[in-house]
Amino acid sequence: MKKTFLIILAFTAVNYSLMAQTVSLFDGKTTNGWHSYLKKGPGAWNVVDGVLQLDVKAKDQGDLVTDKEYENYELSLDWKIAEGGNSGIIFGVHEDPAFDQTYLTGIEMQILDDQKAEDNKLATHRAGALYDMRAAAHPAKPAGEWNKVIIRKLNGHLTFWLNGQKVIETQIGSPEWKEMLDKSKFKTWKGFAAYPKGHIALQDHGAVVSFKDIKIKEL
Repeated sequence: MKKTFLIILAFTAVNYSLMAQTVSLFDGKTTNGWHSYLKKGPGAWNVVDGVLQLDVKAKDQGDLVTDKEYENYELSLDWKIAEGGNSGIIFGVHEDPAFDQTYLTGIEMQILDDQKAEDNKLATHRAGALYDMRAAAHPAKPAGEWNKVIIRKLNGHLTFWLNGQKVIETQIGSPEWKEMLDKSKFKTWKGFAAYPKGHIALQDHGAVVSFKDIKIKEL
C-alpha cells in the first residue's frame, strides 16, 4: 500500500512539473504561434535579427496575438520601444468580431517612451502601468533600451515586474480593483477584463516596437 502511494505521489509530481514547464512563445526565427488579431497570418509583424518587430510601413497593421489562450501563467519577455513610441502587452483578450480591438476585452501592461511619447501626461499611462488604472512603482529604461518584464496571473491575482522590480500588484474583482475600474475609461466597457482565459497580444500603436525572449509558464 505504501509503495503504491509513493508511485502515485511521484506520478503526480512529474505531471505537475510538466504542467509548470516554461515554454518559448517565440523561436527567434518565425512568427509561428502568432497571428494578427481577427485575421490570418502575422500582418505587419516580422522577425528582424532574431527579434519580433512591428513594421510600421507594412500593410495589414494590427495587434499580434497568440494562437493559444491562457488563464493562469507567468509571462516573461523583453521589449524595446522607438523614440516617442507607444505599445502594450494586452492579456485576457477575447478574440471575437464583436470586439474590433484587443483592448476592448484585454488588460494592458503599458509600453511607452515616458520621455517623448504623446501619452505620457498621466502616471497610469506610462511604461509598466496597469494601463489607466494604476501607475507603475518604478520607471522603465529609456526608448531604445531593452526592458525585461514578468506578468503573473493566478486566479485573478495580478503581479507585474519591470526590470526585476515589482511595479504592480492587485486582485481582479476585489474592492480595490472595482475602485480603480470606476475611475478609469473602462468603467462602462462590458467586455473589459471579463474573460479569465484569453489570448496574449502585442499592441500595434503605430510605433516601431521590438520583443524577444518571450516565454510562458502555465500555473
